[in-house]
Amino acid sequence: SGSFQRLVEVGRVVLINSGSDAGKIATIVEIVDHRRAIVDGPTTNVKRQVVPFNNVVLTDIVVKSLPRAIGSKRLAVFLEKNQVVEAWQKSAWAKKIDARQRRANLSDFDRFKLMRLKKQQRNIVDRQVALLKKERA
Repeated sequence: SGSFQRLVEVGRVVLINSGSDAGKIATIVEIVDHRRAIVDGPTTNVKRQVVPFNNVVLTDIVVKSLPRAIGSKRLAVFLEKNQVVEAWQKSAWAKKIDARQRRANLSDFDRFKLMRLKKQQRNIVDRQVALLKKERA
């Protein structure tokens, strides 16, 4: 019960932030040393590999009672049972990454349509606020 909320531990789900698997989640299955861990993500197509802690970000999701150095098939069963991928997709962090990705993939015309919709919404809200102010006065 220290100041750290996310500790490096076997079963901790991590987000890989560099390399070919960037943006995917994996699970720590073994700790190599104070700088590296073995991660595996059988449900997210991340192959078992040694990853430096500089290349991953710890998430709040932990698979409890996960044995050390578990095989990929048994890990997939644990992940399905604990619904790790679903928990990640429900998190605000994953939703923010998804929204950022969607925004980056918009075409020029899509950005124009979005601007027009925001403008319409702003006009509706401004009219309602003006009506409420008029009623109070």
